[in-house]
Amino acid sequence: MHMNYMVIAVVDELEKCSSVMDAWEAAGAAGITILESTGLGRVRAGEYRRDDLPLMPSLRSLWQTREEHHRTIFTVVRDEATIDRLFEATEMVLGDLSEPHKGILFAIPVVRAFGVLAHNKSDQDSEEES
Repeated sequence: MHMNYMVIAVVDELEKCSSVMDAWEAAGAAGITILESTGLGRVRAGEYRRDDLPLMPSLRSLWQTREEHHRTIFTVVRDEATIDRLFEATEMVLGDLSEPHKGILFAIPVVRAFGVLAHNKSDQDSEEES
């Protein structure tokens, strides 16, 4: 049985998210999904709030209630070599992820996957060799 993996990155710097996705595509990822996200710490600290805006907000009040968001991106890959390439590509864009406020990156095994239609280039090459 072949194991799939989900690679997940939470990107703190929104302006770098597009570059991370480009780097992932270049590293062999296909079918990248992006989600807007925020952490529980920011919610508890009151940094994430949209329900407190008045019915007719002024521009000033909108600027004062600026939300802090992350982008969570993920993809499913079929081998650990692709995981390694995605990790390397991510750190090339974001820098050292052990530094604060850079983001997080991890991979988890996927036991079953439905609807994953596209395979990355290395998957197609290995299937042709079989």
